[in-house]
Amino acid sequence: MGRGRVQMKRIENKVSRQVTFSKRRTGLLKKAHEISVLCDAEVALIVFSTKGKLFQYSTHSSMESILEKYESYSCAERQLVATNSAAQINWTLEYPKLTARIEVLQRNIRHYVGEDLDPLSLRELQSLEQQIDTALKRIRSRKSQLMHESISELQKKQKSLQEQNNLLAKKVKENEKTLGEWAQCNLQQNQGGQSSSTLVLPQLPRPPPFHSLTIGGPFQARGADNGSAQPHPPANTMMPPWMLRHVNQ
Repeated sequence: MGRGRVQMKRIENKVSRQVTFSKRRTGLLKKAHEISVLCDAEVALIVFSTKGKLFQYSTHSSMESILEKYESYSCAERQLVATNSAAQINWTLEYPKLTARIEVLQRNIRHYVGEDLDPLSLRELQSLEQQIDTALKRIRSRKSQLMHESISELQKKQKSLQEQNNLLAKKVKENEKTLGEWAQCNLQQNQGGQSSSTLVLPQLPRPPPFHSLTIGGPFQARGADNGSAQPHPPANTMMPPWMLRHVNQ
């Protein structure tokens, strides 16, 4: 039969209570030793019996050093708790002040936008007007400063762009001049090549004019060969070549 579940309550029987105390104390000391060895932990165990007898266990360090460490830790923890409590108290006191401050700021904002002005007196309205005028002067001053800075920046950009434009225009003129010189040189080279390649033909003798051809010579030659003289037209008579061919035949 296995052991039954033990009820967690005080054992009424004195003898059974003493026996249980002895067994549980031995097991507790054994477990404390095991955890200190296995986990390399500092363990301090203090047990007082019903009669006030002390039973204790501590690791390699003495019980006093462990207790001093415990006291320092407990003191730091108590100070932290006290600090938190003081902070809690301070926040509790500061909360109403912060709430009132927020209400004042919200009321001032409503006044600046022209709302909830009925409760204000004449002096308060004059003070509000003066504050608004001062704020407007500061706003306008800041606006003017930003405008001047923007204009100055734009002028600098304009100057830079103008310089770039002038530089580009100068480069364009230089390129146009270079292209013109190159075109003129190319044209001169082409003209020189054409004049050198032109053939010079010799002048042929011009044919005699038609009025220099007469019928006296041919007719006289033919007549001399045939041994008979034939009449011929006057020497200065002009005849076309086709007529001369027919006459010669």
